[in-house]
This record gives sequence, C-alpha cells and structure tokens, in this order.
Amino acid sequence: MRLTISEKQEIIHMVVRSEIGVNRTLREIGINKSTFYNWYHAYSENGIEGLLPTKRVSNRQWNCIPQEQKNLVVKLALDYPDLSSRELAYKMTDEQQIFISESSVYRILKSRGLITAPAHIFLSAGNEFTDKTGFVHQMWQTDFTYFKILGWGWYYLSTVLDDYSRYIVHWELCSNMKADDVKRTVDTAIQKAKLITKQKPKLLSDNGSCYIASELKSYLKDNYQMQQVHGRPNHPQTQGKIERYHRTMKNVVKLNNYFAPEELEAALQKFVNRYNNERYHESLNNLTPADVYFGRGEMILKERQKLKKIAIINRRIEYQKLKLTTNQKKHLSLNY
Repeated sequence: MRLTISEKQEIIHMVVRSEIGVNRTLREIGINKSTFYNWYHAYSENGIEGLLPTKRVSNRQWNCIPQEQKNLVVKLALDYPDLSSRELAYKMTDEQQIFISESSVYRILKSRGLITAPAHIFLSAGNEFTDKTGFVHQMWQTDFTYFKILGWGWYYLSTVLDDYSRYIVHWELCSNMKADDVKRTVDTAIQKAKLITKQKPKLLSDNGSCYIASELKSYLKDNYQMQQVHGRPNHPQTQGKIERYHRTMKNVVKLNNYFAPEELEAALQKFVNRYNNERYHESLNNLTPADVYFGRGEMILKERQKLKKIAIINRRIEYQKLKLTTNQKKHLSLNY
C-alpha cells in the first residue's frame, strides 16, 4: 500500500522522537529500514517535496506486466477464491493463453490485499516410495477413511488412486470396511480403467484387517494376477499420496454436516471432479491428475513454454517502444 506524503512525514517524526530506538520502532510499525532512511534523507534535503512520489516511466522494467493483465489476475482471483496464486497462474495460462509467473500473480494479489493465510494445514510429504512409478496403472494406492452421517452412523469411503498421476480411479461409500468392500472397489476400478491387459497394477495399502485378509489376496491373484504391497506398520508415509488426498478432501467435504448418504456422496462427487480435472498439482508440474492420467500433460507443458516465450518477446517489444518514445520526447524538449 502506497503511503501519502503526510503519512510518511508522520512516520519520520514518530521514529525520530521514539524512546525505544529506530530499529525497534520500525519493526513494530512494519517499515523497512532502508525505506525509512530513503524517506528521511529526502525529507532532510528537500523538505516535504522530497516525499513526493518519483516518476519512474524511464525506469520501467522490460518485463513489466500490462495493467489489463494485472486486472485480469484480480478478476480471476475474485471469481475463484479457492484457488491459490500458483493455481491461478496456470489456470490463466491454460485458459486465457496469457503467461504470468506464479510469483508475479502472488505479488499482484498481495498488493491488492487478496492474499490470506491458508485456511488449512495439509499433511506434509513423507519419505518417498523406494521405487517410484514411471507410468499410469503401474501401481494403485487404496485406503479407507470414515465419515459420520447424522442419524445414520459411520460410513466408510473406499478409494483407489493411481500412484503415478494421483488420479482418483474410483471411490465408493461403504457401510463396512471388509474384504468384500475392497473386492468391489477394485472390480469397479478395473472396469472404469478399461484394463484389458493381463498385467494389472500393483495394489498398495496399509495393514488393515481387510487388506491383509487371505481371501482378498487369493481373489486378486486368481482374478487379476494383481500383486499386493503393504506399507510398513505405523508408517503412513508409504501411502503418503492417498493420505494427503484424504486430508485435503476432508478439509473441504467435512466443512458441512450431512443427514443422508446421498448428500455426502454428492459432496464427494463434486470434490473428486475438481480434484481430478481442475486442481493443479504442484508435484505434477502444475498439471491436473487428469492431464497426466490421460496422457495430455506433455502437450500442455509445451504449450505453456511457447506462451511464456511469446509473453517475454511481447514485453520486450513494448519496453523498447516505450523507451524509444521517452527518448524522442527528451530529444524534442532539448531542441526547444
């Protein structure tokens, strides 16, 4: 926020007269020391006129973002208040064909007072899985989490997440957490994924009783030749991707109360759709899980690089035009 001349003058007088020292006073009022001394020296040499804002047309940076693009950033932030500055930057690139870096979006929003502290604390990343997956359907993660529906009791959400793309292949709300529920979830996930190859994904899970049951192991082996992998006991980081998904999902879905399973399912459907198709994931090069899952990620990344180059070239051209115009005005003023 830009301060007025009188506000700067008042700050200078307050700091000079302060009994607790310059540094401590500046810290308490949130003014940078170098900024204060620039004001102080200008005020000492030129009086109140020294505090006038300086004209910086000639000092404009070559990569200055046009005002109409800044306004568009603010509009998008107001239209999509749930998106972070990082997500807004890539949404603008992909949908508006305008490249602005995420740091620039952050600065624009901060200058307009639109940056707030995060509403939720997410599960921090644990140790990475020893053998990273290299393609879609190489390994799936699965887990249960629970919800309480008022008047109905506890319901359990069974989810299958693709490890490579983080795409939610299938989810369903169950009344129990038994091996039969896991079988049904995996069956539907394989049907949705249209996996016709003999080699099916590995299935990574924790050591819950439903996952280590011998009947599940036999079922997966006999029907799909699917290998099970279990995380180390008391070490949820092994299933870190689905654990983080659950935390992120619950931070949104559990904000409301639900009075019937259908209400909860509708909320889950809405969240999963946004998570899969709209939410830019930082660990996926700011692509959505669907972009990676359906193999369009490389094309999007190439398009972003192209738009970035175009934006840089256009900003250089505008800067050169401004610089040329400024020099011409100076030349004319000297001649007269």
